[in-house]
Amino acid sequence: MKKLRSIEDIRTISSTVKHVLTLFSGGLDSTYLLEILKEQKVKVTALVVDLGEGIDESNLQLIADHYSVDLLILDAKQEFVEHSLVSAIQAQALYLGDYPVSSSLSRPIIVKKAVQVAQKLKCEAIIHTANQSQNSLRRLNGAIEASGYQGYYGSPYEYSALTREEKTAALFHSGLVGFKSRNVSGDANLWCREFESGVLDDPESFTVSESLFSWSKWNPAKQLDSHQVRIGFRKGYPVTINDLPMNLKELIAFINNHVGAYEIGRYVGFDHLDEDEKVLEVREAPAAHILMKAYKLLETATLPTDVLKAKAMHNEMWTQEAVEGRWGSMLQSSSYAFIAHTAEHVSGSVLFSLSRGNILATSIIADEPKYLRDRDAWEVQTAHKRSLRALTPASLKKQQQTA
Repeated sequence: MKKLRSIEDIRTISSTVKHVLTLFSGGLDSTYLLEILKEQKVKVTALVVDLGEGIDESNLQLIADHYSVDLLILDAKQEFVEHSLVSAIQAQALYLGDYPVSSSLSRPIIVKKAVQVAQKLKCEAIIHTANQSQNSLRRLNGAIEASGYQGYYGSPYEYSALTREEKTAALFHSGLVGFKSRNVSGDANLWCREFESGVLDDPESFTVSESLFSWSKWNPAKQLDSHQVRIGFRKGYPVTINDLPMNLKELIAFINNHVGAYEIGRYVGFDHLDEDEKVLEVREAPAAHILMKAYKLLETATLPTDVLKAKAMHNEMWTQEAVEGRWGSMLQSSSYAFIAHTAEHVSGSVLFSLSRGNILATSIIADEPKYLRDRDAWEVQTAHKRSLRALTPASLKKQQQTA
């Protein structure tokens, strides 16, 4: 097995490989990996996969230049939207019904791009920086293994565990002083910004600093004049905001920017590791919050109840496969086939009233509704229709004969 699990593993393979690809974000862990590699006689390409948030190209280039490595930035936002986010909305991809999954959706795209680049550049190793306390370790390794990539792959932090303080100090001595102020580990894309570790290590004593949040800060200047937003769907796909057509990438950005300004879409919850240890995570995801809520209301208004019950099971199976890094498995693909079929019937719009920290639906309009609009009129009509079977002497005689 060509799996890298320690810093010593990297030193060992450096005598036989010529070119390695690292998954780079500009964060503490991926920058410290470049610090490790600078002592090895290998060519390094640092790959950044842009999924829509947190890309500071000038800072990334500064770090790459510091270590004399090649920097490659690939824009995968549209593929992320089409490949991952549409299905996540339709599958109601919430971890145990609690919060929107995020890195589970992004890792398959990142690995796909990494393998393509590694094959094109003839890189003999793909190195990432997930550690034992991050679920991305099994998601990234699993996705690379499933891709059929023939080179070395893995993270040196699986077995070589260093504290954030140790990594920060090493980078400081190397001349990179900007990491001292970073006290959490973060992961961001256009769907979600999530944080863990550092000051969030201890669930029994932690403080969520307002400085962590970007989209979900209270900001009247960004709020909508009407304090309402209408989201339109066509065949399970979000297509309009306030009746204006908008592609999904722009629609998500609009919601994060304007709906998030009401402090909407914040979550605190737990994720589980391989042996079921629980780790605390904080995230903000305004667009995920309101889009999945709108979809849930529309599908409930449209689909038969027995279908909704079956779909709830498929939602959970689809999401669980994503969380465990089994993207594209037979179980996930089969579940999504059911989900996608039901999505063909989900069209209409939902109007939400926005207030501080809350959304409230005030209008649900389905193209193929099963809901009643006038319950009193329905009651009268139904009672009249069902009462037409009134008893008569002839019907009584027939009942007596068949008794």
